[in-house]
Amino acid sequence: MYDRYYSLKDDIEEMSVFLFGARKTGKSTYLHSMFPDAIYIDLLDSGICTLYRQHPNYLYEQLEDKDASTIVIIDEIQEVPELLNEVHRLIFKCDIRFILCGSSARKLKRKGYNTLGGRAYPCHFYPLVSCEITDFNLEKALNDGLLPQHYLSKKPQRLLSAYIDVYLKQEIKAEAIVRNLSNFERFMEVAALTDGEIVNYTNIATDCGVKSVTVKEYFDILQDTLIGYMIPAYTKTMKRKLMQAPKFYYFDVGISNYLLRRQNLLRGSSEYGKAFEHFVIQELMAYIGYSHSRDKLSYWHTYSGLEVDAIIGDAKLAIEIKSVEEVLPKHLKGLKAFREEHPNCLPIIVSHDRITRTSDGIKIICIHDFLQMLWKGEIF
Repeated sequence: MYDRYYSLKDDIEEMSVFLFGARKTGKSTYLHSMFPDAIYIDLLDSGICTLYRQHPNYLYEQLEDKDASTIVIIDEIQEVPELLNEVHRLIFKCDIRFILCGSSARKLKRKGYNTLGGRAYPCHFYPLVSCEITDFNLEKALNDGLLPQHYLSKKPQRLLSAYIDVYLKQEIKAEAIVRNLSNFERFMEVAALTDGEIVNYTNIATDCGVKSVTVKEYFDILQDTLIGYMIPAYTKTMKRKLMQAPKFYYFDVGISNYLLRRQNLLRGSSEYGKAFEHFVIQELMAYIGYSHSRDKLSYWHTYSGLEVDAIIGDAKLAIEIKSVEEVLPKHLKGLKAFREEHPNCLPIIVSHDRITRTSDGIKIICIHDFLQMLWKGEIF
């Protein structure tokens, strides 16, 4: 078991919490460990799920006599969203604290269920991050991803296969939100091809043999079921005309690798470079989420082809991600162009260059140093 970076105890002292995260990220294990005395209701238990679905009022009757500030964990809350009305009553009348855990927000968003009117704070749970692993192995993370069970396994490809077939595809099928599952499976593979690239709905639709409006719906499904996320473009125009479309990433680099049949990545290859960038973005997303930072993550790309992979906040930081062994002047073009328009930003390039240093005002940081600095709060 890993000691997770995130401390939900700080949040639950203030108010109830919605804790969302993709399946197998370790939410249930974490909650059992962090709150061993909490009342735990597992809606993946079909019998319990059916009972509450038929009689949601049973929740109120079960808990109305509990002490104030009792902690109740409801796992997979999206399975019986009708319970949220009872949760609302219990928070308001009994001051009970809830951790409402789920692997999909789609049902709650699409059908307008009670989201507790600001009485529960939204939080996200991510795959493992580098600081949680004592003997962290970057190459293993890039190849196998950072879902806890997969990272530990000696045969991660089998687990990835089962994960995608059993969890991801069944998650989509169970919610009855895709009529043609084979089209959606093809889309997931094409989405992996464009992982970390600027999204072009028309091109993806052509590759999948569906309409572009369908592709947009499919991307919404991946986001709502926490299987992927969009990184928006930084659009504050100064001089150069900028791209406006978002980039897409799967929530874990191992998922992209499996869908692309990409394994045993070799340093210096384009495939390695893509996985390296994806991993750093994955770490940045988790850090922003766990630290409740108000700084958003975006990317910057001009029509002339200049690019910076990650912009933090309103140009507070500009981070370029290169898997090269030595940073050369050609690798700094995007950062220098961005700094021309945003002189107050701190430009950083993350790479395999072993000497962390500053060159022409740009911080060149070795990936291992960057990860340590990030999770110590020394980057932002």
